[in-house]
Amino acid sequence: MIKLENVRKSYGVKDNQTEVLKGVSLDIEDGDFAVILGPSGSGKSTLLNVASGLERPDSGKVLYNRENIAVLSDKQLTEFRRKNIGFIFQQYYLLPNLNVDKNVKMGAELASNGNYAEAINALGLSEKRNKFPHELSGGEQQRVSVARALAKMPSALFLDEPTGALDEATGRQVLNYIGKLQGEFEFTVIMVTHNTNIADMAKTVIRMNSGKIIEQYRNSSQKSAYEIGW
Repeated sequence: MIKLENVRKSYGVKDNQTEVLKGVSLDIEDGDFAVILGPSGSGKSTLLNVASGLERPDSGKVLYNRENIAVLSDKQLTEFRRKNIGFIFQQYYLLPNLNVDKNVKMGAELASNGNYAEAINALGLSEKRNKFPHELSGGEQQRVSVARALAKMPSALFLDEPTGALDEATGRQVLNYIGKLQGEFEFTVIMVTHNTNIADMAKTVIRMNSGKIIEQYRNSSQKSAYEIGW
C-alpha cells in the first residue's frame, strides 16, 4: 500500500513561497489503477512526484508498506526508486543514440532483469527493436518509454500526462497496452491526466483543486481504452 499522511509541499522562499500541497492524505491499494484529475496548478503533478519519491515533502509521511521514504537519505531514496518505481512522462526521454532494444535494456538493467525482451514484445515493438528514436512515430516512442519503465518490473508505475502529446488513436493504443499489462502483472498504476475520460479506466479516481483532494471515489466497473470518450 502507498499511504500519504498530511503531506505538505511548497516552492520558493519566504515571501515568494507558494504552498502547492496543503495537507494531503491518501491511500492507494496494491494493484490499484488510480487516476488523478484537476486543473492546471491544482497540485496533481507535485502529488505524483512526492508519492513516487522524485521529490521530498516539506512535512508529512510517504509510506510504502509502512516504510516512510520521506526520511530516507538521497542514496537510499535513489535505490528505492531504482528497485520499485517506474516512470512514464508526456515527453519520452529516450536516449537518441540508442536503439529501441538498448533504450529498454537500460531500464531492465536497473532491476537486473535479463528478460527485457518480454516488455518489447508485449508493447508490439519486436519489429522495431533495431530502430532509433528519430525513426519512430510519437506513439511508437511512447510505447518504448512504457516498455523501458515496465522492464524494471516496478511495483508501482507513475504516469504524468502519458497521452498529452499523442493523437486520439495513438493515445488509446498506449492506454490499452498499459491497462492490459497492468491487469496481467498487477502492478500499481497512478496516473495524472487532464483527460477526464481516462478516469473511466480507473479503479480509484482522485480529484484535486488548490492543493487539496476534493473528491475520491471508486468506479464500480472499469472501461477499456477503446470504450472511454476522448
